[in-house]
Amino acid sequence: MNRKKCSDKRGPTPPSNQRCGMIGFVRDALEDIRAVQRADPAARTFAEVVATYPGLHALWLHRIAHRLWKNGHHLAARMLSHYNRHITGVEIHPGAVIGRRVFIDHGMGVVIGETAVVGDDCLIYKGVVLGGTTSRPTKRHPTVGKGVTIGSNACILGAVKVGDGARIGSGSVVIKDVDDCATVVGLPGRTVSKEERKTVGYPDLEHDRLPDPLQRMVGDLLEHIDRLSNRLHVLERLVDVSPEELAEKLDRHELQDELDQEFLKAYQDPIVEEEEDKVGSG
Repeated sequence: MNRKKCSDKRGPTPPSNQRCGMIGFVRDALEDIRAVQRADPAARTFAEVVATYPGLHALWLHRIAHRLWKNGHHLAARMLSHYNRHITGVEIHPGAVIGRRVFIDHGMGVVIGETAVVGDDCLIYKGVVLGGTTSRPTKRHPTVGKGVTIGSNACILGAVKVGDGARIGSGSVVIKDVDDCATVVGLPGRTVSKEERKTVGYPDLEHDRLPDPLQRMVGDLLEHIDRLSNRLHVLERLVDVSPEELAEKLDRHELQDELDQEFLKAYQDPIVEEEEDKVGSG
């Protein structure tokens, strides 16, 4: 199996083509089954996977519908896609391009639009939407790279590109391009980290280990408050008054001229000393 470095390039890797003929279809199906067994610890046996995984059935029916679509049998392709939706809960437009070894876990509520592209080895959880944002007949759905993990109920909207090895957090709404190996969370989705992984191949199953952007924002605010507090203590020492007296005089604007002089002196002293040092050394 091809694996690539995250740093080799930016942007999504195109999906592999489906193999031709019945033998090719069977080989792709066997790869799909192995991908399920690799990604889901609940997949105990080969027979269990074949019989009870709707995401797998949805992919197999989509491949048939996609070939019908490419051969110009649009109505038959749409009817098969409609039937696929009813029995699996997964709606994939027959025009969408899906790579190999893609695993749609649980599957219920997944919607993949007509011009969407999903790369090899992706992991898609239930409720994911790869949707369009325009009514014009153009490329209007996402392009997802290789080895991408998309959490439950995440929405990727428009002709955005999701780079290889990226992780989209559950419930996120992505409306901008995502770099390779980046982690996106929130509404709208924002990149909160970027991991320099050596290779991209199998999807990341630990999709619960996401950074907390709110916690980081609170930490930054606390640091900023601490810096402001230190500056206030310096100001109190310069004017030699208590915090209560300082607040009272500032309210009455009595210290403005004095403060200006103190700050001017505090900033000028180091400059004068530096110039004197230069003159002395010259």
